[in-house]
Amino acid sequence: MDQMVLSVVHLCFILGIGFYFITAMQWYSYRLERIFFHYNRYDWHLYFFALPLMGYYFLEGIFLYAFVALFLALLFVWQKKMDKKLVWTARVKRFFLFLVLATLFQDLLCLMLASCFKLGIIIPLAVAQCASMVYEKILFEGFKKEAQHRLMNNPKLKVVAITASYGKTSIKNFLAQILSSQLKVYKTPRSVNTLGGIIKDINESLPDVCDVYIVEAGARMRGDIDEIARLVHPHIAVVGCIGEQHIEYFKTLENIRNTKMEMINSTRLEKAFVHESANIKPTSMILSFGSELSDIEASLQGLSFSMMLDGVKEHFTCKLLGAFNAINIAAAIHVARALGLELPVIKEAVANLQGVEHRLQKIEAGGKLIIDDSYNGNLEGMLSSYDLVATHVGRKVIITPGIVESSEEANAALAQKIDAVFDLVILTGKANVEILDLHVKKAQKIILSDKSKLQETLAEQTHAGDVILFSNDAPNFI
Repeated sequence: MDQMVLSVVHLCFILGIGFYFITAMQWYSYRLERIFFHYNRYDWHLYFFALPLMGYYFLEGIFLYAFVALFLALLFVWQKKMDKKLVWTARVKRFFLFLVLATLFQDLLCLMLASCFKLGIIIPLAVAQCASMVYEKILFEGFKKEAQHRLMNNPKLKVVAITASYGKTSIKNFLAQILSSQLKVYKTPRSVNTLGGIIKDINESLPDVCDVYIVEAGARMRGDIDEIARLVHPHIAVVGCIGEQHIEYFKTLENIRNTKMEMINSTRLEKAFVHESANIKPTSMILSFGSELSDIEASLQGLSFSMMLDGVKEHFTCKLLGAFNAINIAAAIHVARALGLELPVIKEAVANLQGVEHRLQKIEAGGKLIIDDSYNGNLEGMLSSYDLVATHVGRKVIITPGIVESSEEANAALAQKIDAVFDLVILTGKANVEILDLHVKKAQKIILSDKSKLQETLAEQTHAGDVILFSNDAPNFI
């Protein structure tokens, strides 16, 4: 009976450890090295992995049972508070199947040999992870071949691939809106920009009848963009602004630049539009853009700018917010012209552009002007949004975690600008709170360690006539 109870307790405990492990893996794109070397909350490794393992191996009897029950209760409370919970995908379900099978096999073996002091945790977890990696790799290669077959056997389909340190989702959405006035367009949904996500999108959602497929490509390490480029082989490549996003992974700006430039590794490349921040040497195929922009004017009513096109200064207006959107729209204009759209058609489409959700999205509620810029996470874009808010005549409030996965210098510059513009600063997250707190000196500050209290705080601290800017966002695990 005691052995049966111990086996049940052991299984429950290892499923709890496995739950924390696979949640962390899913957050970091199933890259084991990232949860070891680039994790943002190492204290959680201590609370939900290291200390529980120590307690499990050192406690006995009723103390062990109580400890496991406490661990599972704390794990339950922790995941309930998460704003990015575990998604029970087929991959996650297969991992737990491997984990249960590995655990039961080990327990049965120990029972038969009667030689185990205590049923192990690490070995079943390692076996489940290895089995999952092998199985997923086999599935992945099959799905990849299917996606390549679909793309390469549709000769009429034009593929446009877009990458950048920031702004790539906006470029994708603006381009899709402009092209849709004349062509049948499909784009990768939301912020899907990894190799696996793109493969899944091609196999499951790409229409059979389509003129243009717009692919957004993201990266966390050298070679990520190259893999995507060699999967989709774009006819037109766009490399947007290069900046310090994800600098902790790439170490240098040069590494980021070289990774983004992998986008031109296509056997079908016809044109590439590369932002001037990449410092490339233009050719007949690879064109630099950015310097042709001028007369950029942004307010809370909209955006206007000019572009030199074929030696003629052309003027564009739209209802979008933010001066930084001019460069994103410019990239979309260049691609639209390369695909044959006439300038009058493009101008009309630009004038009717709709904003991207959570990117300087304007909302009015209860007499307050709310600007949702929670998907904008780069220094240039965030600073530009602060200049926009500075034109408001009333009280200015900001909610921000700072710039995630960037340098202390960038966050210090951000904090100094925040201090110059805003009256009330609400800091969220843990990653940048110290550096932001240090440099925000004049404005009233509130530090929220628990984002669940944000709504209550805003109700108490803000009033009609205020402008409230949600500047970037970060899930709890960051």
